[in-house]
Amino acid sequence: MKTNFNSPASRRAFLAQAARFAGLGAAAPMAMNLAAFGNASAQTAGDYKALVCVFLFGGNDAFNMVLPTDTESWAAYSQVRNQAPESIALLAPGTPAQMGAGAGSPERLGGVLAINPITSQGRTFALHPSMSGVRDLFAAGRLAVLPNIGPLVRPTSKADLKLVTFARPAGLYSHNDQQSTWQSLTPEGATVGWGGRFADLLMAGNSQPLFSAVSAGGNAVFLSGKQALQYQISTRGAIRIGGSDTSLFGSTAALERMRTVMRGGRSNDLIARDHATVVNRSLAAEALIGSALPPANSAPYGTAGLANGAADPLLQYDNPLTGTKSTNSLAQQLQVVARTMGARSALGAGRQVFFVSLGGFDTHDGQNRAQADLMAKLSHALSYFDNTLGAMGLRNNVTTFTASDFGRTFTSNGDGTDHGWGSHHFVMGGAVKGREFYGKFPVVGAKNAKNNDFDSSPNQLGNGALLPETSVEQLGATLGRWMGVSDGNLADIFPNLKNFDAAKRDLGFMA
Repeated sequence: MKTNFNSPASRRAFLAQAARFAGLGAAAPMAMNLAAFGNASAQTAGDYKALVCVFLFGGNDAFNMVLPTDTESWAAYSQVRNQAPESIALLAPGTPAQMGAGAGSPERLGGVLAINPITSQGRTFALHPSMSGVRDLFAAGRLAVLPNIGPLVRPTSKADLKLVTFARPAGLYSHNDQQSTWQSLTPEGATVGWGGRFADLLMAGNSQPLFSAVSAGGNAVFLSGKQALQYQISTRGAIRIGGSDTSLFGSTAALERMRTVMRGGRSNDLIARDHATVVNRSLAAEALIGSALPPANSAPYGTAGLANGAADPLLQYDNPLTGTKSTNSLAQQLQVVARTMGARSALGAGRQVFFVSLGGFDTHDGQNRAQADLMAKLSHALSYFDNTLGAMGLRNNVTTFTASDFGRTFTSNGDGTDHGWGSHHFVMGGAVKGREFYGKFPVVGAKNAKNNDFDSSPNQLGNGALLPETSVEQLGATLGRWMGVSDGNLADIFPNLKNFDAAKRDLGFMA
């Protein structure tokens, strides 16, 4: 439905919103226009909703994250991945761990962890042995699996790919291009992401638009809108201009004098005025979020009274390589995200989009050790975040999903894997219809007699990489609809959505 601007209440709301957008400077008129014509429910809703993207940089090997364990699939998996000099094939469910084996090795990890989706698709499934937290979230019904998802222009078959003229995503198998494509739907060089477009349309419901798109994982095109500006925070909170201290050369007066100079425009030069505007906005945001964030060492975000955050047991995971507890950088990012959500009233936030990240997934070699550690971090971080949101009463208000450059090859290069295409991902939250797979799980096979293709699988290409059956745009549209973005705006944000059957434009995983 559209907002009725003929009513006095709507006119008052619009004028109030115009005042809020004044802080956006030159972008204010366009932002006001988006606010006026965006989804009305997002402008007036008294409830809170947030979307969190967990980006796995490097290209996660999903073949070893979510596995089919039915007899035929397991035989093909074990054959293809059990290659010299180091097998990357994980062990069958129920296989006991051999504590004397090498750290990170399949023998040391023990068997994969069985899971039981509501709809079995006539098969059985499991997770990486390091993912007990994710297993428990799945069993609790707060996490779902999105199998074989990736960038697509339209539904694509192996036969389609033989046609030179058939449209396919640009920059396939390239880290930079595919990171950008997952976040913005276009290759490297993009300036606007689909999370930022959500923020463009939804920030009308926020009294402080600057906190509509927040990154704790570094600069991300995912959060850049046409008007929305991503606000970056560190795991400690607000990032200070002029350093992390509260003084300059030991003097608070000197620091304040420096900030006064930075705030002021020394001339009518456009660049100088813009610089002053950015500095003013940044300092105001720093002051607001610095005072609003709940302490990290307070429940439920951390252990009450603990001075050293890195030593907080809530933020430490069981490191499969050392057998000891280690600080989890991803959990630290999700902690500050939770703290920002805890400050939502002070920040005037009704709709927010967040970005966090974990690197190290480009496992061309040494995959056993690297992925065992990465899966443990991811699993622990998601479990920590779910527990924290539960204590905050926000499980139903926050939806978290994973993304990555691409999946990897099914074939091994000796002790690792190479760049692929489709991949499996997770979506988590109280509003997620969990303990289910949304999409057909791909057929995994073995190379043919000529050793040049996976003829036994309609889903695998020459090196065993997955040809996606579900598109990133279908995922984004499903999440956007839950956030309150209208179907008309979704069609604008996701231009290839029209190429997919209407019944499949919403994947159905949100309650």
